[in-house]
Amino acid sequence: MTQAILLCQSHELADSSLAVPFKVRYFGKNQAAFAVRYQGSVYAYLNRCSHVPMEMDFQPNEFFDLSGHSLMCATHGATYAPQTGQCRLGPCRGGLVKIEVSEAEGLVHWHTSDKFQLPL
Repeated sequence: MTQAILLCQSHELADSSLAVPFKVRYFGKNQAAFAVRYQGSVYAYLNRCSHVPMEMDFQPNEFFDLSGHSLMCATHGATYAPQTGQCRLGPCRGGLVKIEVSEAEGLVHWHTSDKFQLPL
């Protein structure tokens, strides 16, 4: 059974700006995750580059490149599409691990699943 977990208020996510960090339990391990807003919609992913599984932000909660149109791994320079998490350029294998989110009535929630649970 899935659960909607409150992540933040909608106004906390500005287009192509700072992410809101959160934790999830992914296949039994606590992991860092983040949510961003891009072109009016909210997207969330594990904070883990697909090239080498390490956190991507170069400054706390900063994931967008200078153009504001790609998520970027600070270590490897790999870039990802904010809407899908798919690799655009650089050393990456596949894409980012997407976490389902929803936004309604000024609130953003992430959703548990078979893969994602509340952290311990």
